[in-house]
Amino acid sequence: MDVKKIVSQSKFAQVGFVVNDIEKAKKQFALLFGCEIPPTCDCGTFDVTQTQVYGKPAPDAACVMAFFDMSPGVQLELIQPNEEPSVWRDYLNTYGEGIHHIAFQVDDADEVAKRLQEEMGATFEQEGNYGDGSGKYIYLLCEETLKCRLELLQSFNK
Repeated sequence: MDVKKIVSQSKFAQVGFVVNDIEKAKKQFALLFGCEIPPTCDCGTFDVTQTQVYGKPAPDAACVMAFFDMSPGVQLELIQPNEEPSVWRDYLNTYGEGIHHIAFQVDDADEVAKRLQEEMGATFEQEGNYGDGSGKYIYLLCEETLKCRLELLQSFNK
């Protein structure tokens, strides 16, 4: 599978921002978009999420999130991490608030991640399940090739 095939089988789904104060950020984006302020939700508990950061279990890594639906299937995600080590916290500590990732909905996140690592030199950073167990995410840094972080989202058929 080459990169062109990976992209053709994926659906652009999201742009994610990390922020220090999610309540303040939600108000500002709602004002910009002229919409209601979305609710804040937590990321779930480790017994469900099974979060791994740089390949190691990270039971204390957590965040709160809010989602703006921009168009069918496309969201703007705001993420406020806790103080524990995570890709979100690393980004916020290093770069400050801003765009953290672009995300794609895929059928097989593990396979796509493997191909991106092999073909684009992507570096695995973090993965876990959605807080409700309905899917999974994988963060890959494509610093040399794409100059950004990708998130792969996979929904489970239950």
